[in-house]
Amino acid sequence: MAPDRLLGTSPTRTDGAAKVTGQARYVDDLPFEGALHGKTIRTTVARGRLRGIRYLPGVPWDEFVIVTAQDIPGANVVTLIDTDQPYLVHDQVRHAAEPVVLIAHADKGLVEKAARLVELDITPEPAVFTLDDSLKAGAQGDAQYGADNVFKHFHVARGDAQAALANAPVVVTGTYETGAQEQLYIEPQGVVAVASPEDGVTVWGSMQCPYYVHKALGPLFGLPPGKVRVIQAVTGGGFGGKEEYPNVIAGHAALLAWKSGRPVKLIYDRLEDMWATTKRHPSRTRVSAGFARDGTLLALDIQVLLDGGAYLTLSPVVLSRGTLHAAGAYRCDDVTIDSRAVFTNAPPYGAFRGFGAPQTIFAIEMHMERAARELGMDPLALRRKNFLRAGDILPTGQVLADDPGLPALLDDALAAVDWPARHAAHTRHNAVAGGSRRGLGVATFFHGCGFTGSGEVKLASRAAVEIAEDGHVRVLAASTDIGQGTITIFGQIVAERLGVGLAEIEVAEPDTRYVPDSGPTVASRTTMVVGGLLDAAAADLLEALVAAGRLPAGGFSAEQFRAAACAHRAAGGEARFERQYTPPEGVSWDDATYTGDAYATYAWSAQVADIEIDPVTAQVEVRDFVAVQEVGRVLHPTLAAGQIEGGVAQGIGWAISEEVVLKDGAMANHQLTNYIVPTAADAPPIRVTFFEHRYAHGPGGAKGIGELPMDGPAPAIGAAIADALGVILPRIPFVPERVLPALDAATGAAR
Repeated sequence: MAPDRLLGTSPTRTDGAAKVTGQARYVDDLPFEGALHGKTIRTTVARGRLRGIRYLPGVPWDEFVIVTAQDIPGANVVTLIDTDQPYLVHDQVRHAAEPVVLIAHADKGLVEKAARLVELDITPEPAVFTLDDSLKAGAQGDAQYGADNVFKHFHVARGDAQAALANAPVVVTGTYETGAQEQLYIEPQGVVAVASPEDGVTVWGSMQCPYYVHKALGPLFGLPPGKVRVIQAVTGGGFGGKEEYPNVIAGHAALLAWKSGRPVKLIYDRLEDMWATTKRHPSRTRVSAGFARDGTLLALDIQVLLDGGAYLTLSPVVLSRGTLHAAGAYRCDDVTIDSRAVFTNAPPYGAFRGFGAPQTIFAIEMHMERAARELGMDPLALRRKNFLRAGDILPTGQVLADDPGLPALLDDALAAVDWPARHAAHTRHNAVAGGSRRGLGVATFFHGCGFTGSGEVKLASRAAVEIAEDGHVRVLAASTDIGQGTITIFGQIVAERLGVGLAEIEVAEPDTRYVPDSGPTVASRTTMVVGGLLDAAAADLLEALVAAGRLPAGGFSAEQFRAAACAHRAAGGEARFERQYTPPEGVSWDDATYTGDAYATYAWSAQVADIEIDPVTAQVEVRDFVAVQEVGRVLHPTLAAGQIEGGVAQGIGWAISEEVVLKDGAMANHQLTNYIVPTAADAPPIRVTFFEHRYAHGPGGAKGIGELPMDGPAPAIGAAIADALGVILPRIPFVPERVLPALDAATGAAR
């Protein structure tokens, strides 16, 4: 069993052939005889009272299955962090696109026609759509949530930021805003359900977190856990959009199946998916920073506001991560971070890749650009002067145990673009009157791996391996493959530990009847946390075979392993080996004081964007992009590079083109003709480099990787625009309407 036979290599994806040949069956491909097609009837006003429902003539309504709030057999609440959100409106309307009626019929075309014949009688009421209006309403005693319209409030304080600001020679203040973003996974939301009082509820769905759905369906139907089964179908992307929202659509499909006694497919089209489902939280962050005249960062006071929409969903944990990343990758002894997630009458915002960190990292990185200009310093020099190092203390009191090596990451990123020569070339180019403007920008940042604070301890995730009858090994985990390669990575980890080939490992489909709860597929935790549990469980299996004398302690072949495993199982030996998460020694968090080790470890990155601004259209084009990151051990280089490339592309879209236009709080441009995402034709060269410093508590030394690349593109592009135009643009996306005034000022153009 030579070390590193598989880890660090790039075997063909285990699920690749089925996907590229069309054999993989996504949820809408699953055959169910006699299945009905479901549809959701939604509100078009943002706030009001439901007075009645009318079913207009034009379809045979007696053939339809119709479900309203009165038909729900259990609790009409979506179980998540809180129970404030109903599955179906029964009285109070909180946002446009809120579900009120469910219908189903065997004829899909007839369902679409019938949906246009349902009228909702709603008396409108005044709504709040902005952070300021919501906070004002809360202060005036007109809150719609709690006493003040604030979902969650965090306060982090280390040292005395106010005193340090008062004494700082230079104080720089700025406010930064980010808009919503649509996940735009390839496959829209979809679920198939079968349900009855006798047999319980079973759903198949496109989802990230089967046990979230499992937990939500029990109260909806008044069923014990054993009567609920959730199975992840092959899933075409998630990016957080299929973390908590499947609780809703699964409940809707199951309610229709429960009432009809027949299977029900509920598959959203793209318009409904974009209009009605969760998106990235819009944000506004105000940063006041105190500096010595040589650029030393002396104080930070940061105020963060997130728009949570009409229901709590996951806003508290999104806010938590945003709070913990708000001070950036910089040393500062006197820090205050105050953050709030606020109610508005918008469809609830929810999980999205990066989970709050991209919003606050954009703010702190753009603020470093602003501060460098006010200090008369090179932005690169200001960053270098204040980079975190081993032994530094983060705002929560966490001591940074390992040196992140940020100077080396930045050096590598700058070398990749030959920064001095290219920057000089851009300066010469920009001196030509009437031409385009070019710029280079940098972002340096980190991302916490795994759940925040005590989250992993509370999850108490479990994962297992078992010996199958023929001697191959089956991986049992609820972690889902949503395109990122989990099936292959889990196979690599277990095969490496056992000393067998990848073909000897089967990764079971996530089915709550058979797999333990390994926690949600979120938070850059799947490989590091769940993969670590599987690595340990596989080690237990191997140890059992060696201890039983069925395998030598040294080398053996795959055939010998399979024979030994078969014999062990046949003789009544233990066939299933399970591990449960325990935190690394010395890692602790205090929820009451919000202090301690926010994350067991962090991944780090430096990114460089090279941009050009069209002199006529003010369109920003990213010409080149470099991403250098330290992510512990890279287990599958091809998949890891794909994660970075995809995250960067998604970040570029958020930065320059993906403007969510709201009408009555809901997305008005909910189609691909006017919500503009980068295509393959738009994507610049994305050059990826990894630094490897193995993390002692990750399988093979791996950390988390999936969210890190989302954090840097927006501020790197913002810094490049500032380099090109000499102006800090404080709001993304950097669409032409926002770029044009600064472009005209820089070029002296009159339009």
